[in-house]
Parts: sequence; structure tokens; C-alpha cells
Amino acid sequence: MQIASMHFKARAGGKLADVKLQAALRKLQGNFVKGRAERMLELDNFEEIRSAAAAIRDRTLANLDTYLQTFERNATSRGAVVHWAETIDDVNRIVCELAGIYGVTKVIKSKSMVSEECALNDALEGAGVQVVETDLGEYILQLAKEPPSHIIAPVIHKGREEIADLFAEKHHLPRQSDPALLTREAREQLRGHFLSADMGISGANFVVAETGSTVIVTNEGNGRMVTTLPRVHVAITGIEKVVATREDLTTLLRLLPRSATGQTISNYVSVTTGPAQAGEAGPQHFHIILLDGGRSKLLGTDMQPMLRCIRCGACMNHCPVYQSVGGHAYGWVYPGPMGSILTSTLGGMENALDLPQASTLCNQCGVVCPVKIPLPELMRKLRERQFVKGLRPWSERAGLRLWRYAAERPVLYARLTRLAARLLKLMGGNARLIHRLPFASGWTGGRDMPAPAGKTFRELYARRAKPEFAATGARG
Repeated sequence: MQIASMHFKARAGGKLADVKLQAALRKLQGNFVKGRAERMLELDNFEEIRSAAAAIRDRTLANLDTYLQTFERNATSRGAVVHWAETIDDVNRIVCELAGIYGVTKVIKSKSMVSEECALNDALEGAGVQVVETDLGEYILQLAKEPPSHIIAPVIHKGREEIADLFAEKHHLPRQSDPALLTREAREQLRGHFLSADMGISGANFVVAETGSTVIVTNEGNGRMVTTLPRVHVAITGIEKVVATREDLTTLLRLLPRSATGQTISNYVSVTTGPAQAGEAGPQHFHIILLDGGRSKLLGTDMQPMLRCIRCGACMNHCPVYQSVGGHAYGWVYPGPMGSILTSTLGGMENALDLPQASTLCNQCGVVCPVKIPLPELMRKLRERQFVKGLRPWSERAGLRLWRYAAERPVLYARLTRLAARLLKLMGGNARLIHRLPFASGWTGGRDMPAPAGKTFRELYARRAKPEFAATGARG
């Protein structure tokens, strides 16, 4: 998927005016946000578990090379083949080569954000291999030729009627609008692909160093069919997804479904260790591709906490910006607060100048993150880097320099703020509302700003404080 994050402002404006999208985004509040809050109340020691999960991720990242080597050794001993991919192009090359080696003509896939990151479907189709997405949401998007807009609910931006129209057009069947019937229709369309595919491709929510296993967490049975029916199974994930032990895995699994979909546990947690053995059903060949894709460059830097991320989506579910514009506005695979950081660090800061700014820094994302990633702090650091590198607009940089000059001179700053307070009061008029503010049209283009009282905070505070001090002195 090509990065289009440089168009965030234009995209966001269009999404704000999209009535259907706005109606669809309200589902986040009713489903994921409320559900998460209710499920977390089931845990008497939520903050302790959250701290333990963060410590697990930090411990693994501090010794990432050791755990990855342990994983490779244990996975190989159980018959899997581990491939190391430095770039997304390496992932695509490896998968296409495997398809050629095994004579693959059709691939079925379960949901994998890393494969979206790599634009793997395009690479396979370019090599003459048919690719079929089997996750219901991803299947709908494949028919619509659209990227996902959410990492957990990829088709959250579409309503039922849109999907009904799409199925009628693509399946050439009578139009159905009942969700259960639409789901059945998709299942019937996919059944033949499950039985005839040569290769199944999955992601991996985690890989376990202790056992050499991959783990997927899902609410649809397609994941298990993708990983068991074809004769070749390929799992693709990032190098940061490794955990040391099964015990560590269970701690993270207590938080992932609660944070993602508001469930105590997902319908399916599938652990795959090696290919099928003699006399067993299942894939004859199991390949695991571990992608760096810029992740190792974050190790040892102030951005390393982002590698804790377990891709639950809680940050975007609670983000007021994401709730207003949806995922497509962000222009890459990962939207919301996590996407603002990942796109900037993995895709290049110059390609995502507006994303770290697309936040109120309200810290809702930081509060709900199950592994305690300080998301607002990381976005603030990215803002600082943009400024230092001269990547922000000249007007913004000039304005901040002027503000710093005044702020370092208290007398001058006090005089300027008194003047500004009085001018802004005059601009508000009798209605005490500022309809247009010079040099800040982005703020007043769609809203009115309340005019100040004509006095600075210091002036108002001094007026109130004097009687109190006098009274206190009298009592003393």
C-alpha cells in the first residue's frame, strides 16, 4: 500500500463531510469503546496486568536478537522454515519465490496487516497467482478494491446497504440486506476457494520463542482454515512480535481481546507449531517470514516504546480525531495515534508531516493502551523533530520563534498579552464571538471562537487575589 499521508488535511476535510462515514464511525462508541470499558472492569488488577504486559514487551525488546534466534532455532527444530526479510520488497520476493517452488496458482489469506504493509496481494497477482481474502471484512474490501480503514474492523467505514449493493453487483445474486444472509452469501462464495487453494497466508499476533510457534487471534473460523487446509502455510509478521514464553503470551492475551473488541477472549486463539507430521492432517510445508521493515532502527531510540504495540486498535477507537475522520484519511496501513507514529517512523517523517499534528494530545490513547505506550509523548517528540529539521511551514516556524522571543522576556510578554486580550475582545463584538481570526483560519473556518474578557489571566487573578490576601493578613 503506497503511503498517501501527505494528503491528510485534504482527505480529512472530505471525510468530515461524508455523512455515511460519520454514521458508521459512531459504531466505535457503541461497540468497541463501551465494550472495552465493561471488560476491563472484570479485572480486579487491571493496572498491574497492564504494567506486567509493558514489562514483558520491554524485556523482549531489550534482548530482541536473542529471542529471535531462539525462536528460529525452536521453529526450525519442529520442521518450519524461517526467512528473514529486511524490507517489504524482500517479503514479496520470498512469497513469490515460494509460490513458484510449490507450483501455487491460488492463495487464500487471513487478515494480516503486515501483508497490507507490503502490498503483497499486488505482488502475487503480478506473478500470476490468484489471491482471495477470507476474513469477511477484508473480502468485502477486496471486492470494493479499497484498503482497510481500521486494523481490527477493516470495513467499519461501510454500512450494511453499501455492502448489500456490492455483493449484488459482484456475486450476480439477488440482493440481500440482512447481515446473517450477507454473511452466509460470503461463506458460500469462499467455500470453494478454501478447498482449492495451494497456499494459505496468515499473519501472526505473536510468535513464541520458547516453542517456535506462531499465534493468531481472530473471531472468524477462516483463520484456522487458511492455516490448515492448503498444503503450504506461510505466516508473515514483524520481528517485534516475538514473546519469550507461553506464560508471557497468556498475560498479553488477557488484554488483547478486551482492548480490541471488548471481549473477554476472542472466539479463536490458534497456535501453530511446525507443519503436519506423519499421519496428521494439515499443511506439509510451513514457512515463517519475519519482517524488519525499519523496526530495528527504533531499537535504542526514544521511539522504541512503539515496538511494544500489540495492534489492538484501542488507541484509534478512543481518539477524537480518528472518530471524526476514520482510517482512510491517514493514508497508510496504520491509522489513528499508533499510525501517526508508525507511518512517520517506518514510512519516513517527510511522508507524514501532518500525522503527529493530528492529535489533541488529550492522552485518551495513552490511558487505554494495554502496554502503556506513551503515544502523546511520542507524537510530541516527532513534532519537535519536524521543527528542528525545518520540515514545518515557514510561517509556523517563524510564529514559534516570535513567541519564544517574547516568552523569554516577561515584561514584553505581559504587555503583548494585555494588548492581545483587548484586541480580541473588540473583535468579538456584542456577540462576544470571533468569526475569523487572522493567521488561524484553520481554527475559525468551521467554528466561532469565544472572545476573551479583555483582561489577561494575571490581571483577573490579581483582582481576585488582593482581597483574599488582605483578609488573610487581617486574620493573622
